[in-house]
Amino acid sequence: MIQSSKPRVQRRFRFTAPMHLRQHFMNAHVDKTLRAKTGIKKRAIRVATGDTVKIMSGSKKGTSGKVTSVDLRRGRIKVSTLMKKNAKGKEFSVSISPSNVYITDLNLEDKVRAARLKVAPTPKKAEPKAEVAAPKVEAKAATTTK
Repeated sequence: MIQSSKPRVQRRFRFTAPMHLRQHFMNAHVDKTLRAKTGIKKRAIRVATGDTVKIMSGSKKGTSGKVTSVDLRRGRIKVSTLMKKNAKGKEFSVSISPSNVYITDLNLEDKVRAARLKVAPTPKKAEPKAEVAAPKVEAKAATTTK
């Protein structure tokens, strides 16, 4: 992908990369036990919303949480356990680089992602639907007059 070995050119490439290439910057390592369990051959795969990750650096090192959003434009992810309070006391989520986490559990509800990883997809959890009583419509007898 990157032709040059100059750091300045590499930084410029990452900063000006189009969105379809920025997906490649969003990879994180996969836990060894998860790789053995699922049979994934790659060491690192793309982070997706719903994956469970463990934070490997920073003040929250060692904490786990689910990925709530992935921001390709900024190259950051948001984890459910990384929260801060603003001056008014309202909590907001903090973004982190995907290179600072490793994936401990995969979200395989997406069949395309499961096929790409060559892993069996997990079915989506069926939410119980509240049954609404349909209004009864009286059938009118069709009569023809001649």
